[in-house]
Amino acid sequence: VGATVDLCERAGKPLVFVVNAATPKAKITSEAAVALSQHGTVAPITLHHRTDFAASMIDGRTVMEVDPESRSAAEITALWKYMNDRLEKNFRRTVFAAAPNGQAPANGVQRPTGGFGRRVAQ
Repeated sequence: VGATVDLCERAGKPLVFVVNAATPKAKITSEAAVALSQHGTVAPITLHHRTDFAASMIDGRTVMEVDPESRSAAEITALWKYMNDRLEKNFRRTVFAAAPNGQAPANGVQRPTGGFGRRVAQ
């Protein structure tokens, strides 16, 4: 963990830890989140160890494609929303604040938005 934190700090990049493959209701899951929080932000969404993650990879699909109503799909969707919100806030803070000479941010280019795993037609 320390080497990853150091790497992000040297690069000047934010980091977020995600507790992944966690055992539901296991004490070690919360202990891992607490330990990671000593080094940086921990995502409020935990990805649990579930067989449908492995089953979806058999034919190269995501859990959202296999069973969009599953707990696994809900966890991935919630994690995507959390990360997307963080990225958008960081994007607005860095790009909009740094627009030179009254120019539109990023030369007026609008970024496509879409859900996780969905392509956005341009």
